[in-house]
Amino acid sequence: MVKINHPAPQFELEAYHKDQIVKVKLDDYKGKWVVLFFYPADFTFVCPTELGELADNYTQFQKLEAEVLSASTDTVFVHKAWHDTSPTIKKIHFPMLADPAGTLSRDYGVMIEEAGLALRGTFIIDPDGIVKSFEVNDTSIGRSSEELIRKLEAAQFVREHGGEACPASWKPGEKALKTGLDLVGKI
Repeated sequence: MVKINHPAPQFELEAYHKDQIVKVKLDDYKGKWVVLFFYPADFTFVCPTELGELADNYTQFQKLEAEVLSASTDTVFVHKAWHDTSPTIKKIHFPMLADPAGTLSRDYGVMIEEAGLALRGTFIIDPDGIVKSFEVNDTSIGRSSEELIRKLEAAQFVREHGGEACPASWKPGEKALKTGLDLVGKI
């Protein structure tokens, strides 16, 4: 089971990336932030809206020294076919992990066993391989890249500024909170 502030489950999987089938390991990203983004299936309805938004914001993730890895229980061949036929998916420049056996989905606790699909799970993993945030949604609830970027920025801020915390809807440049007893009951 995935736990906050514990090591992320390791993996090595095939991925469709830059018109190639490549092997991807979580360890390949030591020293970088990772956004692991599970979605139910290629050629569906909500999934391309989320992945298209991630693709549109991919340079922002890269500026934040983060890699996006999308994952579904489809094969790399299905990822390629979707990439080749969908204008939205064609914009993707991040690795699309293939998890046809469902091992990754099970390791991260997002597998829908009876359907063979993943829930909409989002995991932010720090440069040391530690899970700092995760969110799991029903398959019918899409996610926001803008909010995901905000959470990543908050996780990075907290890592850099020990003893400070980010309040609700915090954004870079806004005041953080110095944690301590002097704040109790005053907010």
